[in-house]
Amino acid sequence: MPATRTTHHGEVTDILTVPEATGEPLPLAGYTVAVTAARRREELGVLLARRGARVVYAPAIRIVPLADDAELVAATRRVLERPVDLVVATTGVGFRGWLEAADAWDLPLVDHLRGARVLARGPKARGAIRGGGLVDAWSPASESSAEVLEHLLSGAEGPLAGRRVAVQLHGDPLPDFVEALRATGAEVLPVPVYRWVLPEDVAPVRRLVGTVVARGVDAVTFTSAPAAASLLTVADELGQRQELVSAFTGGVLAVAVGPVTAAPLDAAGIPSAQPERSRLGALAREVVARLPERDPLLRVGGHDLQVRGHAAVVDGRVVELAPGPMAVLRALAARPGAVLSRPELVQGLAGGGDGHAVEMAVTRLRAALGAPLVETVVKRGYRLRV
Repeated sequence: MPATRTTHHGEVTDILTVPEATGEPLPLAGYTVAVTAARRREELGVLLARRGARVVYAPAIRIVPLADDAELVAATRRVLERPVDLVVATTGVGFRGWLEAADAWDLPLVDHLRGARVLARGPKARGAIRGGGLVDAWSPASESSAEVLEHLLSGAEGPLAGRRVAVQLHGDPLPDFVEALRATGAEVLPVPVYRWVLPEDVAPVRRLVGTVVARGVDAVTFTSAPAAASLLTVADELGQRQELVSAFTGGVLAVAVGPVTAAPLDAAGIPSAQPERSRLGALAREVVARLPERDPLLRVGGHDLQVRGHAAVVDGRVVELAPGPMAVLRALAARPGAVLSRPELVQGLAGGGDGHAVEMAVTRLRAALGAPLVETVVKRGYRLRV
């Protein structure tokens, strides 16, 4: 699967592509999807590219392990001071990393936790618990921290007052989760196994903010709440938060792997699509379900036409278009059959232009489509032959 490098505003962006498919177009052909994930980004990118998407990588976060961090050592020693009643494992990689770090320091963490009830937020955390030689007592069907908290507050694990509860954090400090437990009278022991920070190279994230604002991508995927928060932080630094939110509410699709990931987007007023299960495969399928359904299939001049992000699909054939012809086609498709004047079409051209620029764009559009879809209405303008 080839990876190409393309110049974007004078800079270089990694884009993953797949060979053009034969027969019916791939469901995401003609769409550009951005991946903000740091971990497993290639896996998600391949899932999207195999479905035809042009994938742009812009890691919004960087994982910093705390295996040699004094903060993690101190948190582990606090857990070891006295018996622990409950343990909450929020991520597989985090819980596994905690056990491995303790073993490297010759701290008897696994033996110490054998007498506790260990709760897993999801199957990966459950696998890490069992892999460490411990027994998982319970996990929620939703794989969300909110349901774990609800389970604890409901009294399902008994009264919490006076009990010691260790919570393995996954980059997000989970202040609401921790404070809600403390309000019950429990002694809560947060364990920060790793933290999320901005990537060392922030340029791709900054470019992504500009590309989203310019509607240069069709969808942006998020696999963690810190990645969503990071994108908003960079937009703040660039003074473009309002424009970013407007883009997400006005055409660019935000797709989060689950409600926890979507929380920073929700707080910013950005709507997001979410799969039923918090899995990368389900996330890719959600993108497939959401993007094409936004673009209606039109019957134009005896041909089937669908206008996608950077391409048109004519009778099942994907036709990639330059920005000028694409802008004209998108404007005509927004009002099928209506006649649009040259001044109206100029408004959609990047950088503006004049009537001649519109004529050139229409000429190139007709040549690319290879079908008589765009009709000239003398002295009035152009329309789709609906």
